Amino acid sequence: MAKKIIQVNKNPVYDIGMISTVFNKNTEFSGDLTFKKSLQINGKFEGEISSGSYLVIGEEAVVNANIKADTVIIKGTVHGNVEAVTRLEIHTNGKLYGNIRTKKLMISDGVVFEGKCEMIRPFEKKGKKGDEPEGTEEKTA
Repeated sequence: MAKKIIQVNKNPVYDIGMISTVFNKNTEFSGDLTFKKSLQINGKFEGEISSGSYLVIGEEAVVNANIKADTVIIKGTVHGNVEAVTRLEIHTNGKLYGNIRTKKLMISDGVVFEGKCEMIRPFEKKGKKGDEPEGTEEKTA
């Protein structure tokens, strides 16, 4: 017999998991926002956003902020730079007016994107000493 899963709250569920907190479409918020669990913004936000988790910008949301988070999903409008450490997704009808810095990027058809994109390179494994040709030095930053 298969288990029946009952969803108690009505927060959205994505491939990355269930959203912990949702700012409703009638919510207007400004300031510096930091959070530890997932967040979806469906209303208006202005300021700075920083998190080690994931952030979803809902379809009707308008966000004027620089964003730094682990994973960012944009379905609404964002004015500001976005740094998504692991992944950035911009879905159909999403709008981003700002620069991107991310490791993985997905942009759907119908997206508006005005800005520059920088791809974060994964850490490269260092070779053993002696693997390098003579005359080259290993540089560290």
